[in-house]
Amino acid sequence: MFEQCIIKHDGKIQTPDFPVIPYIEGDGIGAEITRPTLEVIDHAVRKAYSGKRKIQWIEIFAGDKAYRQTGEWLPADTVTVIEKYLVALKGPLATPVGGGIRSLNVALRRQLDLYACVRPVRWFQGIESPLKKPELVDMVIFRENTEDLYCGIEFMRGEAETAKVEHFLMKELYVKAIPFPGDSSYGIKPVSKNASERLVRASVRYAIEQRRPAVTLVHKGNIMKFTEGAFRNWGFGLIEKEFQKDCYLEKDAGQSPESGKICIRDRIVDAFFQDMLLNPARHSIVATLNLNGDYISDLAAAMVGGVGIAPGANIHFETGRAVFEATHGTAPDIAGQDKANPTSLILSGKMLLEHIGWQEAATLIQRAVEKMFQEKTGTSDLFAQTTGARMVGTAEFAERLRAAIEHFD
Repeated sequence: MFEQCIIKHDGKIQTPDFPVIPYIEGDGIGAEITRPTLEVIDHAVRKAYSGKRKIQWIEIFAGDKAYRQTGEWLPADTVTVIEKYLVALKGPLATPVGGGIRSLNVALRRQLDLYACVRPVRWFQGIESPLKKPELVDMVIFRENTEDLYCGIEFMRGEAETAKVEHFLMKELYVKAIPFPGDSSYGIKPVSKNASERLVRASVRYAIEQRRPAVTLVHKGNIMKFTEGAFRNWGFGLIEKEFQKDCYLEKDAGQSPESGKICIRDRIVDAFFQDMLLNPARHSIVATLNLNGDYISDLAAAMVGGVGIAPGANIHFETGRAVFEATHGTAPDIAGQDKANPTSLILSGKMLLEHIGWQEAATLIQRAVEKMFQEKTGTSDLFAQTTGARMVGTAEFAERLRAAIEHFD
């Protein structure tokens, strides 16, 4: 009865009434937030479709659980299953700092070529924010997922390979700008025209489909002219070629928007950090490179309450393949204590439902989360310092969400 999602010729997912969807539990608090998330999603699906649709969840493995069972951090079977079933849900996975295995999150994105990290950021009434007007924050960040410094092309100080790299730079390319030869580590930052263009294309198409007013290309092209500057130039070139009838380029700050068209602008990343704080309503869709996107998405989440309520997805828009994930870490210090906030993963599950075309169930989850936060009910990371709030544990929060969903028409 259960089937895999399939892709139609136009790149859109065709979802059967009974799809198989894999999930990765995750490390640390992963088990505590993944199980209730699946229950909330299932409840929304039952409520929306009265049993006519249902997801069959199958567990696949990565991280600590995979290593204990198979001796591998990311088994090949895990990637194969996601390739087969197209969409998956993933809890947080641990990443060692300064050594050990490379990031499992990065490895999964690269092996599946999930080139766009999509992170919607908006404020919920009832959540405290450091901003005076957090209601102005409503942006979707498109972060390039496959290139930049996250490729992990690094050479450690003192190693033989590092000496070869340094010799090549200084003797073959006549680089004079290395301050401390023989005492440096090196990292290489690949940025391609292909990856830049497909990321910008996806962001503009999304803006058109969702009727968003603007797309901002964020970069550090004034310093990194041939990588970040090229990203900006390739992005503008693509937009002028493919989206001329849908978009216009911002000429100056005083220009009035053309009727029905999307404003395309660019910002230097350090100036953008200031502008997103002072003028968040100006930025609706943000397209940027990998490292910038990491910084920007976490700052944006902090503006509306923190990464505990920030959903995310890693998507290949042409194939429909996607992994929806909690955007925060594994929080091992609170694992097993019923303190973890499951909202990030629950809202990522809402994005999954939207991706497969089950909008009615997604809307129920959105409304339930809004109701909970309006009533100032949630986990301690959000409401520990809030007067009159009702603090609940992970399990109770999910239970209250299910109850809220049940009472909606």
